[in-house]
Amino acid sequence: MAEYQFITDTASLKDLCQRLERAPFVTVDTEFMRESTYYPDLCLIQVASPDEAAAVDPKADMDLSPLLDLITRAEVLKVMHAAGQDVEIIYNRTGETPWPLFDTQIAAMALGLGEQVSYATLVSHYLGHTLDKGARFTDWGRRPLDQRQLDYAIADVTHLAEIFPKMLEGLKQTGRGDWLDEDMQRLTDPKNYANEPENAWQRVKFPGRNAEALGRLKALAAWREREAQAKDLPRGRIVKDETLADLAGHPPKDQQALSRVRGLSKTWAANDIGERLMKALADAEPMPKSEIPDKPRGRPRLNADSSLVADLLKLLLKVRAKEADVASRLIGRAEDLERLAAGERSGLPLLEGWRYDVFGADALALVEGRRSFAVKDGRMVMTEVGD
Repeated sequence: MAEYQFITDTASLKDLCQRLERAPFVTVDTEFMRESTYYPDLCLIQVASPDEAAAVDPKADMDLSPLLDLITRAEVLKVMHAAGQDVEIIYNRTGETPWPLFDTQIAAMALGLGEQVSYATLVSHYLGHTLDKGARFTDWGRRPLDQRQLDYAIADVTHLAEIFPKMLEGLKQTGRGDWLDEDMQRLTDPKNYANEPENAWQRVKFPGRNAEALGRLKALAAWREREAQAKDLPRGRIVKDETLADLAGHPPKDQQALSRVRGLSKTWAANDIGERLMKALADAEPMPKSEIPDKPRGRPRLNADSSLVADLLKLLLKVRAKEADVASRLIGRAEDLERLAAGERSGLPLLEGWRYDVFGADALALVEGRRSFAVKDGRMVMTEVGD
């Protein structure tokens, strides 16, 4: 294991960040616990450059702002693997997302390494190492951390510092760097991580279109979000989604009726939290027509012929993905293929940009009868109709 620092004081952290800000890139990873809390409990931050590495203890008595400033600074390129939860943690701490960001799991799809490639697979492919995952399910919140935990954690950024230049070179050679821009921007969009109570209802499945019921759902979801944030508990520990939807659709007449609601404790019929729930219901207003979402499109209904066309499109996607040596998921989803087979053309990512060049143009020609499949020399190829 390469040498690294374990940082527990502000002065050492400032010195580290002053050095890292001059590095060509910084790899970042976090260890956290969130089984019993609303907000992830940040337990460790690991960072590395091509020249050094450090594990930073957020639970130590120090100021983390030098590191958080570094991670959100636009002049510093951040490299992470499967970064979604790490981005969420940074957003919760700073109100910002780390940009620019390079996610090696997304890049792996463009380089033909598969879909949702694990970090261990990436390390094996590029470095020939086998990671020790024995400390993966450790209790990161307990102190002191032992040497095995720290060694395990630091490997997630030191190996990444070696892998990133290799992946970057691969993208340059294939000309696929631009393919990732849209996915990286989507990953770092702050809207994905802002848990605004007034928008919390959008996460709850609710089949009705009634304005009054939707208004109650919005009020209840906002109430639950504030309760969960104030108590730092998972939403489901307050009220589960199914119960919340049932309350919105069939509101109790009074607080006493809460004792008969499945999924709620009978004590809610007389306690403070039950009182607050009833107040949220009483204050609810019908949802304005402008806020009522469009009915979800769902998957298109395909007849026998269009189902066969969708199957051909899936076959074509496999062929084109193999030829381009890229994960098929990065090109298109099964749902989009079905929409294309059903006659839809607008709003399909596979008919735009590089996806159109790699797959969309041929897919459209197949659907419109201008091309067909043929087998030549044992390979599946496409030919112009009439050739």
